[in-house]
Amino acid sequence: MKNLPTLILASQSPRRAELLKRLALPFEARPADIDEEALRHLEPAQMAQELAAQKARVIWQPGLWVLAADTVVALEGETLGKPKDLEENKAFLRRLSGRTHTVYTGFAILKPDGFLHREVALAQVTFRPLRSWELEWYAQSGEGLDKAGGYGAQGLGMVLLERIEGDFYTVMGLPVSRVWQHLYELGYFGLEPDEKR
Repeated sequence: MKNLPTLILASQSPRRAELLKRLALPFEARPADIDEEALRHLEPAQMAQELAAQKARVIWQPGLWVLAADTVVALEGETLGKPKDLEENKAFLRRLSGRTHTVYTGFAILKPDGFLHREVALAQVTFRPLRSWELEWYAQSGEGLDKAGGYGAQGLGMVLLERIEGDFYTVMGLPVSRVWQHLYELGYFGLEPDEKR
């Protein structure tokens, strides 16, 4: 797998960038500017997938490999976006406390010829019951302000979680195994058929 093409990551998420670095894939981050509010009427799974697809399309140019992803957190079908301030962050955590919610991460891969693959992965996340001082402590950390649902499972937010059913990396914002598999199937690694076994 020499001289892999540069993968354009249509995201400003440092967590997604970190995961691609861990895979040693050559990539360049180019955040996509789209109107996320225009898709708020969609069901959470559909919204995550469509946001990823739109981000990929905004960045794509002929000849580029583009990867985009978006994560949506939903509690009983209601989407919890990024909290606008510390008070809303605490309100989100209070609602999630002691309950199970669903994290949807949609991803899209746009090939150099314009072919688009998109799908959505999901995981069930259960918070343990949180004490009021923990809500305050976590909100004051500021960690949750730039994250859907108002928390990060890979950071300080790990202490909030009781269990995760499904892929941890879906919760982190990029279902790495599925992305890797589809990059392979779509020809990103440049393997000939007899090399695929």
